Amino acid sequence: MDTQFLNTFVTVVDRGSMAAAARELNITPAAVAQQIRTLERELGAGLIARVGRTVSVTEEGSRILQRARDLLRDVADMRSVANDSAVSGELRLGACPTALAGMLPDILARMVDKFPQINVFIKPGYSADLYRAVEAGDLDAAIVLQAPFSLPKTCNWQLLREEPLVVLAPESMAGRDPHELLASQPLIRYDRHQWGGRQADEYLRAAGIVPHERFELNALNAIAVMVDRGLGVSLVPDWAQPWPEGLRLVRIPLPNECVPRRIGIVWSRSTVRIRLVTVLLREAQSAVGYEPA
Repeated sequence: MDTQFLNTFVTVVDRGSMAAAARELNITPAAVAQQIRTLERELGAGLIARVGRTVSVTEEGSRILQRARDLLRDVADMRSVANDSAVSGELRLGACPTALAGMLPDILARMVDKFPQINVFIKPGYSADLYRAVEAGDLDAAIVLQAPFSLPKTCNWQLLREEPLVVLAPESMAGRDPHELLASQPLIRYDRHQWGGRQADEYLRAAGIVPHERFELNALNAIAVMVDRGLGVSLVPDWAQPWPEGLRLVRIPLPNECVPRRIGIVWSRSTVRIRLVTVLLREAQSAVGYEPA
């Protein structure tokens, strides 16, 4: 069985039409149709149902779709392992929400510029879930918040960025005492049930501040917009840009020492894609300007 035909099948399913798949694969629609028919004959089952210009996957096609994806990824891995002269293959990467919109695009831009044969599958998620996925081998690496627990010996961690807590307030409140703002203004709380929000909650407790809570959510950009609209102040990590544009805000440092939020990369030591992980680590460190100790 030609794995290229499997790739054509997956591309047709993902793009929803023969024509769109042909454009992506840089072949003619007739060639796409011929490859699908050949694959269907080899498997003895119809895989694609044609409805006008669009297509849908059949029940039989649905049964093999994930296996086809896995096989194509394994083939890419074998090429990467066998080819010592080029960095190629698919990296399975997780990213927490802050990293997904912040540092990750710059990291990926550097990677694909230097190593165009690399493909990256990106899984968004919360840090706790992504740690489990890396440990289970479902992901090769993830850009996440530092875990509040010791990592298993099968995983490694590299710090990329530290983000101290700041009071986020409307521009009109610049120059005011941060503790006074936290005690007197409505608080838009960074979700204390998530790792990042716990540090803010611990700071408030240590400082003896009992805030007037108004909202609680785990979305930093949304918190920034709410503060801009005069709905309150917030205690958040000083997260990486980009921030929403046009906001009139101030970030006020705290008077007391606090543990910063730390963002970095966790990866599996046993992954066969360790060369791709090494590229990720190097380009991530260059992108954020961090040099490991």
